[in-house]
Amino acid sequence: MKSLVTIFCCTLFFGACQTLHAQDSVDNSIALAINFQENYSDANSEIKEFNKNTDSVPDFQLKEEKIKIVGTIFKSDGITPANNVTLSISQPDEDGYYSIKKDKDKRQIYHSASITTDVDGKYAFYTFIPGTVHRSGHVKSIRPVIKEEGKEAYELNAFYFDNDPLLTKYRIKRLTKKGLDKSILKLEKKEDMFVAHRNIILGKDILDCK
Repeated sequence: MKSLVTIFCCTLFFGACQTLHAQDSVDNSIALAINFQENYSDANSEIKEFNKNTDSVPDFQLKEEKIKIVGTIFKSDGITPANNVTLSISQPDEDGYYSIKKDKDKRQIYHSASITTDVDGKYAFYTFIPGTVHRSGHVKSIRPVIKEEGKEAYELNAFYFDNDPLLTKYRIKRLTKKGLDKSILKLEKKEDMFVAHRNIILGKDILDCK
């Protein structure tokens, strides 16, 4: 009986998060759960040894739609840069599939990256525009997770893309109504890649499952 109650509660929880910005499919939910609990930073450690607030996802240089996402992470006052905060991102490949890799007993999403801010709070990710999660019909998205020092990690609202044909006026209107329009990355083409800015305020960009 206890197990049935547990299953029922889990069903209600996942059902409550089936909104535009949650973007959950079965495969996506499994991948995010793995990444949320286990992945904060092993990818591209050589880069971060010299510049820990910059990282790139694996195979970045091989992708056609490259993108550099930059911004500043601020404390809850929205003014003070947040030092020593870890920001991780994960995403599917350009065909919409999540690749899971294993390292000993650890599982993590292959196309992921992680940075830790310095005193200026700035960060930069080199990645690519992902595909639509396979058979989901959802808009393209990158999933960010924040880990503040001494606190539990939490997921932020996803990053979307203004050139996504599935991001219709109706969906933009819904995001704007919820105050999530800043999650839509405005892409600017510079040489061989897009550049987008996304600032984050701690405690105010938490994933909204309402």
